[in-house]
Amino acid sequence: MFVKARTLVAALAAASNLSLVQGHLYVWGVYVNGVDQGTFNGIRTPAYNGPPPRGYANSPVKDLDSIDMRCNVLGDKQVPQTIKVAPGDNITLDWHHNNRTKADDVIDFSHHGPALVYLTPDPPTENSFVKIWEKGLYEYGSAPFAPGKWATTSDIKAKNGIMNFRIPAGLKAGFYLVRAEMIALHEADARFDLNPRRGAQFYPACIQLHVAGDGQVELPSGVSFPGAYKYSDPGVHYDIYCSTNSLATAPCTTTYQIPGPTVWSGAWPETTEVALGPVSGEVTAPRWSSWISNSVVTSATFVGTPAAPVIIATSTYSASWSQKYSAPTPTAA
Repeated sequence: MFVKARTLVAALAAASNLSLVQGHLYVWGVYVNGVDQGTFNGIRTPAYNGPPPRGYANSPVKDLDSIDMRCNVLGDKQVPQTIKVAPGDNITLDWHHNNRTKADDVIDFSHHGPALVYLTPDPPTENSFVKIWEKGLYEYGSAPFAPGKWATTSDIKAKNGIMNFRIPAGLKAGFYLVRAEMIALHEADARFDLNPRRGAQFYPACIQLHVAGDGQVELPSGVSFPGAYKYSDPGVHYDIYCSTNSLATAPCTTTYQIPGPTVWSGAWPETTEVALGPVSGEVTAPRWSSWISNSVVTSATFVGTPAAPVIIATSTYSASWSQKYSAPTPTAA
């Protein structure tokens, strides 16, 4: 009986999410102490996976062995802007799906799961990602097969895409990457390595930071991406429809363990929400002229409309992470 009911719930959720891009998301903006730093500034925005108007940059990563687990597709490429912060600053990430407005759906209502934030020196090294914030399942469902309340949907989606964390106290000055992540578990009752059509969906996003000040606290050893998660981890292979207190004898695990290491003891023990100022910059994504599909980079120009691309070049893309920090190329005046 449980299996049949669980299958019905999953089928209904899948029917509500027929489009491959419905409810997928990435970071569009960063606020520092409530001040917007400009749409896409400092953010290593993922590559588009196809030409306009049907390509999109909000796909999940599902292969836990892929380098894209680190900072998503194109995560190795610097962007011209680096956001300046100080220890103790309140950082707010603005996640969205289609546009940076209050009308945007942010993430599909079925994409329940945890939200996490890691910090690493830039560029990352082996075991350099340190977890500084996380939130997962925080309230059980009250009805049979109800998924409960999760960070992605009941918190961040409900707040129109807002995720908050703080720069650790006394953090040593230097260049860092924030690796923020949303994990959608609506198909995580299956494992991607056993069933590539399903499995947990990971949405990593990296932001370039320059921490200023005279702090002397260094990050401890952390984890590597890829490598931090395994398909068998209970936080990766999990049935969200078991996260209810109404099943007296459930044939599955009701509790949920967020994947990865524990939060670093040097992180702030609480998350502070601050009032946010107006958005600075565009609220829609610019038209793109290159995309990456199956490791092939296609560049194009357009004749007449965005729906008529003329291919001008192709090349093979392979992520190439530097071992040494180099300052990003500044934006032209």
